[in-house]
Amino acid sequence: MSTETIAVVWAGLIAFAVLAYVVLDGFDLGVGILFSAERGAEDRDTMVNSIAPMWDGNETWLVLGGGGLFAVFPLAYAVIMPALYPTILGMLFGLIFRGVAFEFRFRAETATGRRLWDFAFFGGSTVAALCQGLTLGGLLQGIHVVDRQYAGGWFDWLTPFTVLCGVAVVVGYAWLGACWLVWRTDASLQSRARKQAAVLAWATLGLIVAVSLWTPFLNPLFMHRWFGWPGILLTSPVPVLVAVIALVFRMGIAREHHLTPFLCALGIFVLCFAGLGISLFPLMIPPDITIWQAAAPRASQLFVLVGASVLIPLIVIYSGFSYWVFRGKVQAGAHYH
Repeated sequence: MSTETIAVVWAGLIAFAVLAYVVLDGFDLGVGILFSAERGAEDRDTMVNSIAPMWDGNETWLVLGGGGLFAVFPLAYAVIMPALYPTILGMLFGLIFRGVAFEFRFRAETATGRRLWDFAFFGGSTVAALCQGLTLGGLLQGIHVVDRQYAGGWFDWLTPFTVLCGVAVVVGYAWLGACWLVWRTDASLQSRARKQAAVLAWATLGLIVAVSLWTPFLNPLFMHRWFGWPGILLTSPVPVLVAVIALVFRMGIAREHHLTPFLCALGIFVLCFAGLGISLFPLMIPPDITIWQAAAPRASQLFVLVGASVLIPLIVIYSGFSYWVFRGKVQAGAHYH
């Protein structure tokens, strides 16, 4: 296997890890974001309990993606980190506050303490989601590199486009969270989640359209991929499939299906990620650094690939097993330990 082929394989593995993190941790971040719309203490407990068995496992994919980037694409890691330090640190602090609140909200002895941890859970989830969107936008709009080093300022990432991406991710995660609650809860909480999912779906789709129309103007490569020939042959099915899934989602919500809305939301996210991959390949850091330029030496790639070939299937099996064990509706009054 050539060095170029191994680099592409690793790019695919990291892309898979990032996608797994987005679709899995996205819905439990969305549940935290929806805390802002839920006032009942018992229903908030049910919301948290619906994600309690798997939320920390979902974040494993973030560690795998970041660790893989450091080990296999060190140039990309060395450029992206200083360029996006504020957003990455904001995401990590948000996840820390959220994780602490997850554990301590059930142990609060006063109503004031419970409200404080609930706010930390909501705030951490929202900040983490917003910073992920800002990071994505900062990467898409391009990073200024000179002599293989970041040559920009601290706030180059902060532009109207990145803010739009940040809002889109927050709203999109909230939609995923609402669809998850439709699937995993019942009674009045499920009914409210269904109404929220219906509204958030159209808001998410509108933001996806806005980001998608803006993105091609950021880079000539993006413009050629989406509107040039033969790139349009690959890109044109994406919006068509998004429209089809949106229609299926609407039917599922109208007919009060439980699982269909969640699957449709996941499908939309996967299609958006596919569109992102079509736009970027073979770039690792827009506008100039490719996968092969950012890759580590062949020996390093192969060494880490051996470990990944064992680790990734184990994570997939463990994650699938945990979702299977904790399947079914979450009943009100259940306790998280």
